[in-house]
Amino acid sequence: MVRLHKAEVMIAGEQLRLRLHDSKLIKERRYHLRTYPNCFVAQELTDWLVTHKEAPDRATAICLMQHLMDHDIVHHVCDKQPVFKDAKLLYRFRKDDGTFPFNTEVKVFMLGQRLYEHLIVAKDSVLQQREKHGVIYQRCFPGCQLIDWLLQNAEVESRKQGVELCRALQEHGIVQHVLKKHNFFDSGLLYQFSINFRRRWRLSELLHEQDNESVPTSEDIQPDSPFVLHKIPHQEDCSGFYLGNVGRQGGSGHRGSLNGLQYLATGLSPYANLSPTPPVIGDALGWGFVIRGMAPCYVQAVDPGSPAAAGGVKIRQFICQVNGQCVLHLDYRTVSWLVMTGPRTVVLEVMEPLE
Repeated sequence: MVRLHKAEVMIAGEQLRLRLHDSKLIKERRYHLRTYPNCFVAQELTDWLVTHKEAPDRATAICLMQHLMDHDIVHHVCDKQPVFKDAKLLYRFRKDDGTFPFNTEVKVFMLGQRLYEHLIVAKDSVLQQREKHGVIYQRCFPGCQLIDWLLQNAEVESRKQGVELCRALQEHGIVQHVLKKHNFFDSGLLYQFSINFRRRWRLSELLHEQDNESVPTSEDIQPDSPFVLHKIPHQEDCSGFYLGNVGRQGGSGHRGSLNGLQYLATGLSPYANLSPTPPVIGDALGWGFVIRGMAPCYVQAVDPGSPAAAGGVKIRQFICQVNGQCVLHLDYRTVSWLVMTGPRTVVLEVMEPLE
């Protein structure tokens, strides 16, 4: 139950972070001749929480933010304030400065979230309504079918590895047997996700650990979430365009959507040169670049001395692919999430401005 509640805090915290970015409450600020990127003023955020009915009063809003601080979601920009104060102090989400603790529990949680999002939108998904002993279970799956799906999608290399992965998800409270009677087995036993990743969480719920289950239902499943990576529609009639190979040994290139390139080149005619960059290996502070834009997104800033700067990432470059996935039609929030939840080494393909 503790792990389940912590997962809910992570989901609610990330949803809040994305909303605050949209509201421009998170931005670059100056204090005592120093610039602090991607931060917010505690007093302004308290106002926002009350105004948007996320908290009934300022005292509750402060408790909510303290709850996020206790779970390492938010911190003071200089780590000088262990508590959240309703004052003109600067705080920041750890996701925005690369200090979020990516321990084993968080990595398993993100893996479970990614698998859930892929399964929920997959054609002929293994997540289906099924009946067992006269009881109907929503969005459940036989263990053996999930292992089949993991193998088909190259998530694991063997059935044994698939079982180990699913047992890790079960151990961390992400999947469970429908009756909570069995560990995960590569069999016809039915399992379901314990966490509803698509639920829109109200922050006030975080102050009360729920005794009821968080298994997704048809009533509270959302068609979209702040975490879903929208799949680019397949173009039946498009040919391919050639992209230089980036950050890979061997091979000369790979294919992408011609429509995507035409879209970028047409709307941004000065940006017509595809330029490879070396792999960007993140350090303890992250990768060191900021992207913006509503599709395609572009590099707005690069920190001097950061891994991104060392890898040749430059401002005004447009992001074409991230780790082999075309992102021309994704906004900066989705692409940022794709980078944050992916491997430490990020392989980018960018559009260079013409000289």
